[in-house]
Amino acid sequence: MAKKFTFIAGADDFLVTRLGREAFQKMTGGSDDDFASEIIEGTANNVADVEKTITLFTQAVNTVSMFGGKKSVWLKDANFLADSVTGRAEGTLNELERLKATLEGIDPSQVAVLFTAAPVDRRRAFYKWCNEAGDSTWLAAPGDRGSGTDLAQLAQQEAQRQGISIQPRAVELLVGKLNGNTRVLVEEIEKLAVYLGSGGGEVDEKLITELVPNFGEGDFFEAADAFFSLDLKWTLDALRRHFFGGNVARPLISTLQGRNRLLIQLRVLIDAGEIDVGYRGVEKSSLERAAALHRNAFGEKPEKNAFNVFTQHPYYLGRLAGELKNLTLKRLIDFQQEFIRAFEETISRPDEQEDVMREMAIRCLSQN
Repeated sequence: MAKKFTFIAGADDFLVTRLGREAFQKMTGGSDDDFASEIIEGTANNVADVEKTITLFTQAVNTVSMFGGKKSVWLKDANFLADSVTGRAEGTLNELERLKATLEGIDPSQVAVLFTAAPVDRRRAFYKWCNEAGDSTWLAAPGDRGSGTDLAQLAQQEAQRQGISIQPRAVELLVGKLNGNTRVLVEEIEKLAVYLGSGGGEVDEKLITELVPNFGEGDFFEAADAFFSLDLKWTLDALRRHFFGGNVARPLISTLQGRNRLLIQLRVLIDAGEIDVGYRGVEKSSLERAAALHRNAFGEKPEKNAFNVFTQHPYYLGRLAGELKNLTLKRLIDFQQEFIRAFEETISRPDEQEDVMREMAIRCLSQN
């Protein structure tokens, strides 16, 4: 029996929306006829918004096309199926029953319906019903168990879509710069493709460094990368470029401290056997187990920050874990003390900030 509607859901709203857009274009045949197609935005901040959204959707489904023919309706980016205050509200659950009745009453010969939702609590009865009743697709976030892909693979896939290639080490650098943001990853690869031109080409580390800004841990990614690679020459060169560009020391110290804090936490967790690191990064399941074990120290749902290793993307943590090969816990703590010393010296020597940072780097890395 033919399904009455198409249902696309997932953990990553950007990927769900993109696939939904492609599906809706196929539904409408690429036509932008407003009389034959309608998009209902599904983002809701409270129960009243949910009620309004479902009312508009029901009206759209039950209204025939002005000039006859089949109509296409997209309930786009619904966020009220999530495990959230709005998603759990009794009023929302009642409205979902109304939405279910509307979806059950669809006449596929008169209207084609697309329903996209992210994020989604897959434990809920309504999700399970949609999964059975609709022509359903689930998009796991890159790196999630069962997704079949990770951020590095997604980068390679996007590069192929854009008609370019990207070197493996360039992929690692790109993912690290973007700190697990799939939307920005896709947009940056598109930008790189435009830069390379219609003839295509290959993206290497140099091009990533030159063209891709940092979205993860501040604007001083190269200097931090150089420092924690324990390469003194690279670090001194990066510091020279940093200060030549008119930058100051304080935000750079903050970046170094932020990464060092994460490395200290990773070092402790790995040494204790609480998390596992594979070739695709930190195993998400082990990270979740460790997060549950130490939840009392960080709170139930802490915001993403460098003070809490459990708020970071597993792939990014896997990349950082690679820096721990030659870094003991004692040395990481020594680094943190050196960063504090450098901060204090920039206050007492405000006109010699580059010298302060260079001296700090030599003290920390000259033994390598």
